[in-house]
Amino acid sequence: MTWVPLWTDALLYLLLAALAALVLYARRQEHLRRPWRRVVRSRVAMVSLVILAAFSTVGLLDSLHFRAPDSGEVLSLFDRLATPLRTHMEKTYSAPFATHLYSREWFVVEGRRIWTYPRLRYGGAHLRDPAEKWPDIARTTAIGALKGLAVWCLAFLTVALARRGRPPRDFPWKTVAATVAGLSICAFAVAGLSLKYHVLGTDKVGEDVLYQSLKSIRTGLVLGTLTTLVMLPFAIALGVLAGYFRGWVDDVIQYLYTTLNSIPGVLLIAAAILMLQVYMATHAESFTSVAVRADLRLFFLCLILGVTSWTGLCRLLRAETLKLREMEYVQAARALGVSHGRILVRHIVPNLFHIVLISVVLDFSSLVLAEAVLAYVNIGVDPTTYSWGNMINSARLELAREPVVWWTLAAAFLFMFSFVLAANLFADVVRDAFDPRRAEENG
Repeated sequence: MTWVPLWTDALLYLLLAALAALVLYARRQEHLRRPWRRVVRSRVAMVSLVILAAFSTVGLLDSLHFRAPDSGEVLSLFDRLATPLRTHMEKTYSAPFATHLYSREWFVVEGRRIWTYPRLRYGGAHLRDPAEKWPDIARTTAIGALKGLAVWCLAFLTVALARRGRPPRDFPWKTVAATVAGLSICAFAVAGLSLKYHVLGTDKVGEDVLYQSLKSIRTGLVLGTLTTLVMLPFAIALGVLAGYFRGWVDDVIQYLYTTLNSIPGVLLIAAAILMLQVYMATHAESFTSVAVRADLRLFFLCLILGVTSWTGLCRLLRAETLKLREMEYVQAARALGVSHGRILVRHIVPNLFHIVLISVVLDFSSLVLAEAVLAYVNIGVDPTTYSWGNMINSARLELAREPVVWWTLAAAFLFMFSFVLAANLFADVVRDAFDPRRAEENG
């Protein structure tokens, strides 16, 4: 196997390393540890964090790409782990847990033409009689649940022995343990069922919808995180400079983000994506695989969204910097001859950290939802990229056919709803913990 480095893979793991460094830095700063202790004590925050960690694990496994030696296809580590989901393709639509196709076909049996539903190639193929489906589903679910419970018990005992009976103070370990147990049981049950059935059905070309939904996690994770990575330097640098220096610097920066806000974001994104498509068409020799082309478009979309979404945070940081520059400790530092750069690094930027963090966690979910809107108007990620937006876009025609194919839209809604809800709940707790006014009320 040959490792295939993609832009989004490298940046995603770079962001993960930066997050780890930020955690280590925050552990040494009491003014940062105090609000995080409030976050850790929150049951809602910990449940949401566990769910987000489960989504992130799938996304990170899907961000290690290599070239398969047999077919030359670019696959990810998640693709290798989910090989049955990827390779068990049917002829066309099939409903969740179905044993037959969703549409009828003509068959010749004993010289007679019969208009009936054909059996699936993989879904329920192990059953001699389709009537045995539901008892088999119940039995497979129970076995998978027992496996998940056993794995959870083993992990729980390992953690308990490692802690040696010293659970963290005020940590809602019972809630976290119950959430991990539920996720483990569900994961093993679904994994067992997916080996025998299409749990969420198949799409028009017979591809498993559960596989599409899980692959779409990486797209949402990349858009929510890498866009933030692009946005933060613009917002922090320009917002702090405008608020601290004021004068002509403030006027130029205000003119810049006011002008950018006047341009319709959808049109700007559409123009940028069109230019990228023209570039890839004229330099086809540089893009040897579909995966590389799709990854470049995803990376470029993150850049465009980051460039067009920094203005709101910039305004907030400018307003807060205008207040901080008049504080006594900043005035004293200037009177003692401390340089502007040192004042910005030591006194201004650290006191803006709570605003930056709150904005980042609140904007994450909106960026994930933005992809669905952009895909709906065909200016989002590449059509070959797995994403919830593309699934919703394809469901438009499926809802208009007879009989209605509803499971693609339902699967995209379920996964997106769970991901965004967990992010929003965690963001609300972080906002309350880092908001100085709420801290004073609770203190």
